[in-house]
Amino acid sequence: MPSVRDAVASGVPVRVYDPAPGGRGRVLLVYLHGGGWVMCGLDTHDGLCRELAGASGAVVVSVGYRLAPEHPWPAAADDALAVLGWARAEAGRLGCDPGRLVVAGDSSGGNLAAVAALRAPRLLAGQLLVYPPLDASMGSESVAAYGRGYFHTAAHMAWYWEQYGGDPAHPYVSPLRAPDLSGLPRTLIVLADCDLLRDEGLAYGRRLAEAGVDCEVRLHPGVFHGFLGLPLPAAVAARAGAAAWLAAIRAG
Repeated sequence: MPSVRDAVASGVPVRVYDPAPGGRGRVLLVYLHGGGWVMCGLDTHDGLCRELAGASGAVVVSVGYRLAPEHPWPAAADDALAVLGWARAEAGRLGCDPGRLVVAGDSSGGNLAAVAALRAPRLLAGQLLVYPPLDASMGSESVAAYGRGYFHTAAHMAWYWEQYGGDPAHPYVSPLRAPDLSGLPRTLIVLADCDLLRDEGLAYGRRLAEAGVDCEVRLHPGVFHGFLGLPLPAAVAARAGAAAWLAAIRAG
């Protein structure tokens, strides 16, 4: 990666990846890492952000948002929104088109990305959600089917929700409960078939489509939650597909 630098965006630590310094009019991706809102950070997702930037040509801003339980909801969600606003304002200086701003995240970061899109849809040209938790009630059939024995368990997820806090009925905690999804930007949802969060992602995709949002769902069979960062054929395909989708984003 020709340029990687750490910075502070509206008080939030970020890492900026630029695959081609001096470029203009490019996609600007704000990336929110997974880790159940309680762990991981800029270093754990460094390789993934480098790959997305290099494969898509986008400038990637990885966000070191505040973690629970020391900083419960809405701290992380507020940090995500603050960085989005900063990125939009700084897009030109970063060699990007402010109209091609995209928010993305995996797992809990996917939740934060979905919430950011709900809060500020007019800032965005797209959202990329990778196996996101979207409903704190955890009442779907996939929880019963894949809640044990598939790496990420229902007990893990319940503990993460407990640490994160917030009202489970609030759409900025559980985006699937938002009453209106119209007006959201173009969306790609990447899901693992053997994942307790699968059905939440499928339901969100259906609701987005019903609301008139340009939404694509890519369900990868035979893999589990967290597969995106692993050296698996499905992960290689998912990362390449996400990068191609990003590269095709047009100004909204």
